[in-house]
Amino acid sequence: MPMSQSFKERLFPIAEQLVEHYGTPFHIYDEVGIRETGENLKKTFSAFPEFREYYAVKALPNPRILELMRDMGFGFDCSSIAELVSSREIGASGEDLMLTSNNTSQDVFKVAADAGGCILNLDDISLIEKVPDFPELICFRYNPGPRRSGNIIIGNPVEAKYGLTHDQMVEAYRMAQKRGAKRFGLHTMVASNELDYTYIVETVRMILEVAEEVGKELDIRFDFVNIGGGLGIPYKPEQDTLDISTIAAEAESMFAAFKERNDYAPRLFMESGRFMTGPHGCLVTSAINSKDIYRKYIGVDASMSSLMRPALYGSYHHIDVVGKEDAPRDQVYDVVGSLCENNDKFAIQRELPAIDEGDVLVIHDTGAHGHAMGFQYNANLRPKELLLKADGSVELIRREETLDDYFATLNFTADRFTPGA
Repeated sequence: MPMSQSFKERLFPIAEQLVEHYGTPFHIYDEVGIRETGENLKKTFSAFPEFREYYAVKALPNPRILELMRDMGFGFDCSSIAELVSSREIGASGEDLMLTSNNTSQDVFKVAADAGGCILNLDDISLIEKVPDFPELICFRYNPGPRRSGNIIIGNPVEAKYGLTHDQMVEAYRMAQKRGAKRFGLHTMVASNELDYTYIVETVRMILEVAEEVGKELDIRFDFVNIGGGLGIPYKPEQDTLDISTIAAEAESMFAAFKERNDYAPRLFMESGRFMTGPHGCLVTSAINSKDIYRKYIGVDASMSSLMRPALYGSYHHIDVVGKEDAPRDQVYDVVGSLCENNDKFAIQRELPAIDEGDVLVIHDTGAHGHAMGFQYNANLRPKELLLKADGSVELIRREETLDDYFATLNFTADRFTPGA
């Protein structure tokens, strides 16, 4: 079910007060829900020694959210300089950090090296010779190609730009050994937002098979295997939640069998982002226009620059109208923003209660890949972020962008270069 009932019961009674105080639009996140999900994840996988979640910073890169993850003992999976810097600034260091990037520049490698022991998760065999100071601990991202199928978000593994092929794996670790690596990790991520637990179980089986194959060929042991993210959330009311208990139980059995055959077992890591924060955030926006032409449209003061998943993937995000949760959904609307793009739509031909101008709409499940994927087309400015605290108070954790922010990059030292002069 989209957005927990607990979150709704704490947010909806105060939503109009928040709108009056902060204005709309804004994303708001639920501290209680985030902590409950994190603690449940740790408990579910507690049979694995030193199990660790590396929160995918790209999902929701707000320092206050990263602090919650840090409080729960999680590490951070980063893909850029800014994500590394953000994670370090809230106290993460060394092997708390994993850099999982692709087409990685020397600037990124330098910042990772400055982090002091950050785990490098290399995406391409060609990067082995490009790492300036090769670390003792190295990890590679595995792309199974035709051995597995993907899904619409991450793509068919054969077509995906990520990772090393099956045939490259042994050679990659051999090359890493020659550069001085002595400790080894193995990573994969072959699906995104997956709700079928059997797919995740097969990913565990796959990565252990690769670890065993490479380990025997090169006589090495793996410190850890990382099954990536991809744990899904139910965006639609009729969808069931992911069965992580069965994933843990079946993975435990596979790790035990691996240990019996190899006299050791690696640690289990994952890098969930959406699963950790997705259901625990929503976009609150106001209805500012009603248009009745070939279709009925409700115009809101947010746009896809605040939440681009529906435009990018055709994704469903459930919508409630505050104060009309129990009203009949007997109207059919497109819910749209103000951008000069016809795919600037949060809902298409959606059954909703009758909506009046000034009504407050809550768009569910924006706690991952919502604000983080924002952009500035039409000079549309990104909204503020709020945190609903455990004590019921609400904290501003990122202000909205201003015109000064938008024009700041036009304030620079003049520079004109004439080639050949």
